[in-house]
Amino acid sequence: MGLTFGNIEVVKMKIPPIGDEIEDFTLSDQNGNENKLSELKGKKVLLSFHPLAWTGVCAKQMQSLEANHHGFEELNTIAFGINVDSVPSKKAWADDLGITNTSLLSDFWPHGKVADDLGIFLEDEGFSGRVNVIIDEEGLIKLIKVYEIPELPDINEILDVLKGM
Repeated sequence: MGLTFGNIEVVKMKIPPIGDEIEDFTLSDQNGNENKLSELKGKKVLLSFHPLAWTGVCAKQMQSLEANHHGFEELNTIAFGINVDSVPSKKAWADDLGITNTSLLSDFWPHGKVADDLGIFLEDEGFSGRVNVIIDEEGLIKLIKVYEIPELPDINEILDVLKGM
């Protein structure tokens, strides 16, 4: 499966199969709080990867997570925005967007490691693809949906998948 950036194909992703366990990680959010994936067992997790903060589609993607915060709670799901920007950048961006309920995780150092472990890091660009990953209550991958870089993910599609789990 290829991903494009503009008209240029930049990667052949090596995405793990559905049903695999995701490698544990700990990342800081925009408030400096550490979030460890393995501590979330018993909850569903949405990792909503976006290329870069301070860009239009990425802002809309994170705002859609924030607008659906209560819907995620009702579905026993924690939704995270995640990309390679630093914690201070994530903090300023979250404040600018008015994001208060959604954690925006920094995959800054080692640079893009979580995205790379999932096979969605675009090495030549220095950021991840636009990808939604759903993990079930046991830590198993249930969905990996890759989007074109300029495409805004359909949040209702993600909510429907979560409802069906």
